Amino acid sequence: MLRFVQLIICNLPRIYMIPRMAYMAGHPEKYTEEQCYRYARLAVKRMVTSGHIKTLAFGLENLPKEGGYVMFPNHQGKYDAIGIVSTHKKPCAIVIDDAKSHMILTSQFIDLVGGKRLRKDDLRQSVRLIREISEEVAAGRKYIIFPEGGYERNHNSVCEFKPGCFKSAMKARAPIVPVVLIDSYKVFEEWSVRKVTTQVHYLPAIYYDEYKTMKTAEVSDMVHDRIKTYIEKITG
Repeated sequence: MLRFVQLIICNLPRIYMIPRMAYMAGHPEKYTEEQCYRYARLAVKRMVTSGHIKTLAFGLENLPKEGGYVMFPNHQGKYDAIGIVSTHKKPCAIVIDDAKSHMILTSQFIDLVGGKRLRKDDLRQSVRLIREISEEVAAGRKYIIFPEGGYERNHNSVCEFKPGCFKSAMKARAPIVPVVLIDSYKVFEEWSVRKVTTQVHYLPAIYYDEYKTMKTAEVSDMVHDRIKTYIEKITG
């Protein structure tokens, strides 16, 4: 929380970026997805620099070179998606809990990257969202979906995954990319403004041929176990 306050104070001279984000997101006829994403990454770069945050990326070669795919990371805190965006050069959208998506800056950022807001208590909206994401991924878009659905001081451990999160990727027959986040929770959870280093590990993609005969729950368990095993290997 202390680092969050520091970020607000240090970036007050850049407050103009928030309405700029909203304007760009609201005028798709003027700005391409690539232009919007570059501006989002610029905002992220300025934030991590002023917050003394360093994020290391590993396994970028594992990302599919062409077409759409869905990244499924473990979830540790508010910095998770920012850490991924800081290392992922191609435009990618984020699926976020609608209840947490309307804070200033968060709202504009999600709109700028073309993200989706999930209303957890609305089954019809969830089904519609899965269909929309599936169609967009099939057309070449990239998404970040957190299959744990939330976080609660779980740090470098993995909680149970929600199998329904994988339906959009499976319907699109798209690659599934397990993503491991290490020490991401330290950015905003620790009461400190000292330099902090986080890690993003992109594991080998799971292609359709590997999961086409599997059920949603089986795919969920497979991704969960790969992430859990990798975290245990890294953290010892």
